[in-house]
Amino acid sequence: MEASVMSMPSLSSPSRSGLRLIWRGSLFIGLLMPLWTPLKAAPEGPKLGVSITQESILPLDISVFPDGTGLPPGKGTAVDGKTHFEALCQGCHGVKGSGGDAEELVGRSPLSGARPDQTVGNYWPYATTIFDYIRRAMPLNAPLSLSNDQVYALTAYLLYLNGIVTETSEMNATTLRAIQMPNRDGFYRVWGNGGR
Repeated sequence: MEASVMSMPSLSSPSRSGLRLIWRGSLFIGLLMPLWTPLKAAPEGPKLGVSITQESILPLDISVFPDGTGLPPGKGTAVDGKTHFEALCQGCHGVKGSGGDAEELVGRSPLSGARPDQTVGNYWPYATTIFDYIRRAMPLNAPLSLSNDQVYALTAYLLYLNGIVTETSEMNATTLRAIQMPNRDGFYRVWGNGGR
């Protein structure tokens, strides 16, 4: 008696191609199915934290923009700023903003060269940004601890040390935004119309 041998259909046979098509179709439908089912709201969370209110955001909204938007009320002169600088800043930035362990704050040297000092006098393009940085980050051991008057006075003192304002020039929301920094035009706008 002769044994009959049953052969498997080849990969290109119509029955194998049909199985492959059904499998691919099922996979495609299975992947798209979540998109067709109605979405349900997520279950209530673990009740961590509290909802934030507009009133709780206001004290955190302290940004000052280059055009002066966001500058708070207050005022100060370099005379007042010198006293604050000696008490709060001199330990890191050195006498009159130079020679300390932290960044140099005073200098008008050119920015060309391998490692130029980037100081208030030769690098910062807007006086309002100096105010924003001092208020937000200084002193290093107690950021956000200075009053608006102290920040205006420290800003005036740094501008005075760099020869940009006089010792008695009062800095406030109006006068600070009017300061033309020496490097105002030394930056290129990356976003064309200022990011708007």
